[in-house]
Amino acid sequence: MLDMLAREIRDRRVILFAGAGLSQPLGLPSWQQLINHMARELDFDPEVLVGPSADYAQVAEFYKLQKGSIGELRSWMDKSWNVSDERLLASTVHRQIVELRFPLVYTTNYDNNLERVFKLLGQDVSKIASVVDIADAKSAETHVVKFHGDFSDDNSLVITESDYFERLNFESPLDLKLRSDVLGRTILFVGYSLKDLNLRLLLYKLKRTWDATAYAERRPRSFIFLIRPDVVQEEVLASRGVIPVVSDALDPNAALPELFDRLLEMVSGAR
Repeated sequence: MLDMLAREIRDRRVILFAGAGLSQPLGLPSWQQLINHMARELDFDPEVLVGPSADYAQVAEFYKLQKGSIGELRSWMDKSWNVSDERLLASTVHRQIVELRFPLVYTTNYDNNLERVFKLLGQDVSKIASVVDIADAKSAETHVVKFHGDFSDDNSLVITESDYFERLNFESPLDLKLRSDVLGRTILFVGYSLKDLNLRLLLYKLKRTWDATAYAERRPRSFIFLIRPDVVQEEVLASRGVIPVVSDALDPNAALPELFDRLLEMVSGAR
């Protein structure tokens, strides 16, 4: 299974799709901390306004209704999600992503750490967060696609519940780019929880796109990295053409670096 993925990475046919779990080694605020900040900004006690299982997108919707915009929230997030060059270079996972030479990296994270680490390690990169960026991106560079927006443009951010509902239509310029990019490539999902409805809908729509053609059996395989086994999720994923890669690491924080290390060894050995 990993042999297949390593061959595709070697041939630069893999799209990395990176979620919030990628940012944990950098010590960025959690979604619960984001919710608590929004509550305090609105002069609410976080424990009174929301519970521990609250959905940050719904709280962000409430925040925008109360404030009239997410400008202040975006400014706080931009500052809080920013880390020093030294801290970013010390992140094993971020360095490994550059070394694996993915031609396309999609991320639902808002911070700029992915595109920064490429530049810090001397690699050219084009950031894509809007239709203008698609036109300006250089084909010879790695493309980092900010699928849920970028702090440089409030209008690009997918953060409130309404933003997510709009995004579920999958008709924006970035969605059209994704459809084009994934048709002939393998996808590797890392840093995601399968409780994420947007991810599950994306996987479902990708399967539907291929099933609508006469060539469904030729669809490139995709992979998702899971920290621990889950029989239900693994079966559902397999039915949608996604192969779960389940970690056997005892330390969850070491799981993704261990996977990337194995892939780097396999890719180097195949070159």
